[in-house]
Amino acid sequence: MNETERYTNRNFEDIKHIDENGVEFWYARELQLALNYKEWRKFENVISKAKKSCKNSDVSVFEHFVNVDKTIKMPKGATKNIRDYKLTRYACYLIAQNGDSRKKVIALAQTYFAIQTRKQEISEKEYTLLTEDEKRFYQRNLTRKGNYSLNQVAKNAGVKNFDKFHNAGYKGLYKEHYQQGQLLVCAPLL
Repeated sequence: MNETERYTNRNFEDIKHIDENGVEFWYARELQLALNYKEWRKFENVISKAKKSCKNSDVSVFEHFVNVDKTIKMPKGATKNIRDYKLTRYACYLIAQNGDSRKKVIALAQTYFAIQTRKQEISEKEYTLLTEDEKRFYQRNLTRKGNYSLNQVAKNAGVKNFDKFHNAGYKGLYKEHYQQGQLLVCAPLL
């Protein structure tokens, strides 16, 4: 399994927790491992930058980055308190935006949390109030951002021929139709 396959959107869903009130959150220490940061002190620098972004946006830092102290066991029966955070989806989004952009997993996290945060912002009711053109534009914009992120990851992985890369993806998606020799006609996108 290659690095890109290991860090799929599923990884971020797998470490999501739901509290007793049905509110979703992530633990920073688990997110640290999912984002491939080996040292907490380096990851805590990213968290600090994300907190500054949150504060500069006039959003309550304390609502999105909740301090949680955990006790861990040490050798010989000793214990130690360590710092952790309960993070909202928005906090995770800010962390991804402030992460090390050279890491492929950061690009995946940026896309995942951006899309999921936006989905949370637009409720189903609001979405249904959009015109068909607005819905198509909204979906096209999400696709554009996802394709950009995919291209960045592919480029970092060494892909040189993007035509073949994307064609292989379409063939995988529409395998049955290609095997039957059917021509697919898609509606034009905005």
